[in-house]
Amino acid sequence: MRMGADCGGSGRKRRASSSRNQDQNRSPQIEEQVVVRRKTRYSTLLGLQCGHGTVGGTADEALTVRDFNIDAKNLLEEPVDKYAELRCESCGRDDNDAEMILCDRCDAGFHIYCLRPIVASVPAEDWFCSSCTAPPKIREFPKVQTKIVDFFRIEKFLGVPETKKRRRHSGGLTVSKRSRKLVVHTPSNDQDRLLEQMRSLATALTTVNIAYSDDLTYPPGCATRECNRPSLEIGGMQEMSKDDKAAFDLSKRMWKEGHVAPLVVKHDSREGFVVEADSPIKDMTIVAEYTGDVDYMKNRKHDGGNSIMGLLFTADPSKELVICPDKRGNIARFISGINNHTREGKRKQNLRCVRYNVDGEARALLIAIRDIPKGERLYYDYNAYLSDYPTKHFV
Repeated sequence: MRMGADCGGSGRKRRASSSRNQDQNRSPQIEEQVVVRRKTRYSTLLGLQCGHGTVGGTADEALTVRDFNIDAKNLLEEPVDKYAELRCESCGRDDNDAEMILCDRCDAGFHIYCLRPIVASVPAEDWFCSSCTAPPKIREFPKVQTKIVDFFRIEKFLGVPETKKRRRHSGGLTVSKRSRKLVVHTPSNDQDRLLEQMRSLATALTTVNIAYSDDLTYPPGCATRECNRPSLEIGGMQEMSKDDKAAFDLSKRMWKEGHVAPLVVKHDSREGFVVEADSPIKDMTIVAEYTGDVDYMKNRKHDGGNSIMGLLFTADPSKELVICPDKRGNIARFISGINNHTREGKRKQNLRCVRYNVDGEARALLIAIRDIPKGERLYYDYNAYLSDYPTKHFV
């Protein structure tokens, strides 16, 4: 979920060979997962022995007792010490138990940050590794203008947008520092490319079963609009200038009219859905607003999702807010976080998440921090203002 539980816990020391030392070094997080899995598998195997079918749920996914290759009679007596030498299947290391997750089907262990896409915290619900789950079936959205217009609820699709030349202001002899004002994106002047860009986003959203929304939403059971008060932010929140507000409003209006930013969503077998620039993007361009349901952080601490964004950080932890694009969201949902703790990560980073006070409402914008060439994958400093968020684990 990209904010997760305590991800900064101290790593385990390398285990000694004796069982006693192994017991002492095994972390409570791993032991708890082992106990839960052992009881679940024991109950399941007893059910199978009594003739209650197979494990899995469908014929294709079903596992028999023979597949388990374990005797239910001895299952509860199985020494936990076999988990004391548990290693991550991806990196081969046996450290950081607090960030190790066990597959609920095969018991293989993985660091949450070694997974692609990463899992930001050990989820409370069942979790299965890629070997025990089928790859997602990409639901290709049809490249039909009427269907795309309906999907994104485009108010008026005008085709290729008109471009207006900006007047150049003649400067005097005084050289002033370059202004760092927000810039509106430049949409494609090819209608076919506009449709393809929107089709790629529709494909990603339908595949993960998320409804399109380009605004923050406040559904029942979550936080209310009145709770999103930038004045509660610790240290204050950045105010949006008049010029930047005009650029932001124009950018939002262009998205609503189908003149979307030049972005295309692609599926990477290792990273999942990712976003690339479909044409050059200028420095300081508003690439997207991070949207989704607004909820209290306290309600989402144990979510297993990997896209929750911090929105409001207050002196009272019970009032802190997050953006949750698990049911509703836009293209920002698929833009990748970056490891901004390394030189290589900083070199790849081309966007920054900036939170603004916009008309008394906290909003999170993804802004280009340099010129981005066509074909470059987009990365941003996910929750960079949170010192405890493990961006060091990002690619």
